[in-house]
Amino acid sequence: MKVKTILVTQPQPEGDKSPYFDLAKKCNVKIDFRPFIQIEGIPGQEFRKDKINIADHTAVIITSRSSIDHYFRMCKEMRVIVPEDMKFFCISESTAFYLQKYVQYRKRKIFHGKQTVSALMDIIKKHRTENFILPCSDIHKEEIAERLEVQEIKYTKAVMYRTVAANLKDLENVNYDVLVFFSPSGIKSLLKNFPKFKQNKTRIACFGPTTADAVKKAGLKLDIHAPNTKAPSMTMALEQYILEVNKGK
Repeated sequence: MKVKTILVTQPQPEGDKSPYFDLAKKCNVKIDFRPFIQIEGIPGQEFRKDKINIADHTAVIITSRSSIDHYFRMCKEMRVIVPEDMKFFCISESTAFYLQKYVQYRKRKIFHGKQTVSALMDIIKKHRTENFILPCSDIHKEEIAERLEVQEIKYTKAVMYRTVAANLKDLENVNYDVLVFFSPSGIKSLLKNFPKFKQNKTRIACFGPTTADAVKKAGLKLDIHAPNTKAPSMTMALEQYILEVNKGK
């Protein structure tokens, strides 16, 4: 079966430059974007039950833009003034720049890694005397917390937002040749919205081992998996598959 349409279960990339746009043009396929999950803030009243005092901390570990948004939202709801000397440790430079939405960047103590937890931890270890707070979702990877514990660095995990299924009912009668997933939450959202979902001729692509496991546990067939030895990215894996099945198109 040839591939003509693809649905990527993430927000559409900002701007006009993206490997997905290049893929669509190169392979002459239609690619749509639709987030299957959404972020929902945990109310301050509910957060209080965890008895976490945000003001006790001297540094914040930032893993995403959502963690920034909800950290400052929670501070506002809890009437906590973020001190001028608060230190921010961000997973990447682009995430660090997003802090400009809330603080004067040049006047703050902001550090950032290079997209990996290892790079971020190398910086954090140089500031091990700080008392860190880690804003996160109810569904999150444990890697940072585990590494902080190994290093015996004082920190508090603060669940400030949750990941929930988006409403996808408008897609009920829309069919795509390929559905692309990036997390187990995306698979859960698919089945929550469409409990009678039948894969039929739809191909499923996914990124990462945990997403692949979720696909298989849901009784679905995994057709395209990244990263792999020949395709380190999702777009490369899609391109290789499309070029193979669309031969003679």
